[in-house]
Amino acid sequence: QVQVVESGGGLVQPGGSLNLSCVVSGITFKTYRMAWYRQAPGKQRELVARITGRTNTNYADSVKGRFTISRDNDKNTVYLQMNSLKFEDTAVYFCNANLPGTAADYWGQGTQVSVSS
Repeated sequence: QVQVVESGGGLVQPGGSLNLSCVVSGITFKTYRMAWYRQAPGKQRELVARITGRTNTNYADSVKGRFTISRDNDKNTVYLQMNSLKFEDTAVYFCNANLPGTAADYWGQGTQVSVSS
């Protein structure tokens, strides 16, 4: 059974930092494309950052230069380092594991990130 478990969310002041983690079990992790999405209240879920098995990355324009996605295939874990956080980064952040070309697509339950003074 596949499990996707996020952690690391919390309350932070503007300009602060958080590091999200996502541990996945039940898959051949290194073959999966991993991504972080977020959903703010009243808005659609949006892609924040993605990393392939070959560690190619892409980011939403709104987070470029502030967020960094990385992965540790030995630990079946993907990270999202978030710096210079802004009010508009407030959202539930979801981890996604996707195997390209297949129907294999798994989501975590999400972790809340709140940026507030």
